[in-house]
Amino acid sequence: MSALRAAGAIMARELARFLTQRERFFAALVRPLVWLVVFAAGFRAALGLSIIPPYRTYITYETYIAPGLCGMILLFSAMQSSLSLVNDRESGTMRLMLTAPWPRWFLLGAKLVAGALVGLLQVAAFLGIAYAYGIHLPPLGYVAALPAVVLSGLMLGALGLFLSARIRQLENFAGVMNFVIFPMFFLSSALYPIWKMQESSPVLALLCKLNPFTHAVELIRFALYRQLEPLSLAVVAGATAVFFALALWGFEPARTRPPKRD
Repeated sequence: MSALRAAGAIMARELARFLTQRERFFAALVRPLVWLVVFAAGFRAALGLSIIPPYRTYITYETYIAPGLCGMILLFSAMQSSLSLVNDRESGTMRLMLTAPWPRWFLLGAKLVAGALVGLLQVAAFLGIAYAYGIHLPPLGYVAALPAVVLSGLMLGALGLFLSARIRQLENFAGVMNFVIFPMFFLSSALYPIWKMQESSPVLALLCKLNPFTHAVELIRFALYRQLEPLSLAVVAGATAVFFALALWGFEPARTRPPKRD
């Protein structure tokens, strides 16, 4: 019971922080909605897509990129969580939490689950707005996609945990945006099918296939049509374990000391 109270307190703190930061919530929705409403028309005309395999159903381009934009929300939410962890470490809050009488994996796991729940709330809000806009997915697909969204959020959150262990100052977060978030997003199947990219650049297509974010998007995309993509599931689960192990290593006491200031 005490373990549950400790985990609940960590998750309640993260949720309360998110709910009180309304600008963060609206910013998380504006970005994918701009892609959905504004950029989708141009991409659809350029790609000329109407029927997209291997989903075995007729889908428009807007329907195709909706899962990719869900992945975008989870990715940016995970990076925002990592930014808050850097701030907590600089203020001493993170160090205080890690001195609690609980295993480090338990405390970081609670932070990870809390971040995934925050991402899930943002994805649910986005899908609701997309439905009102006219992006209608199979009704049972929303339920089937729930585990895929949570698992993808855990993978990206674990990556954010690891990055927060390596980022020493808030000023360095801009580098994360340029060298982690944008390459992961654009070198994926979030906005365009890999088989279309294969026609123009086999090298970039290979990088997309190796990108774990691609598999997170495909896992959500297939789940929305009540299909399971075994390869994507294995990659996302494996990447989650690897990133979380790296985060545990990064948050060893000798590595969590605040940086010296001149």
